[in-house]
Amino acid sequence: MIVVAIVGILAVIAVPQYQDYVARAQFAEGLTLASAQKAAVVESFSQRGFCPSNSYSEYDGIPVSGHISGSYVQSVIVGGSATEGGVGCTITATFRTENVSPGLSGKTLTLTMFGGSSGSIAWLCKSDAENRYIPRSCT
Repeated sequence: MIVVAIVGILAVIAVPQYQDYVARAQFAEGLTLASAQKAAVVESFSQRGFCPSNSYSEYDGIPVSGHISGSYVQSVIVGGSATEGGVGCTITATFRTENVSPGLSGKTLTLTMFGGSSGSIAWLCKSDAENRYIPRSCT
């Protein structure tokens, strides 16, 4: 009887932790797919002076948004409009609404470029998912 009680207590603690772990792993797919577009966005901005967009077709080697997807990510859209300081090009990964953790369903992850005009480019990462699913590298 004691063994059953101990197993029950461990299950109550372990199951939610495991679900959070699964959601964080799914979030990592979105971060990976979005991050893979950074170099192409920077190169396109450096050459043309404006943010590339893949909403309707391939642009400067960036596949059309619907072609950048994964098991948990529906699409990755590149766009935005840069300000004079080179801030504003965005890469947005949208998570699927089915077969994904409930905390990520339909949520987005956005990487925003800044420092494009200075040559010292960095990326700001934001998401509308719950903080417990977002890795520290994105907070």
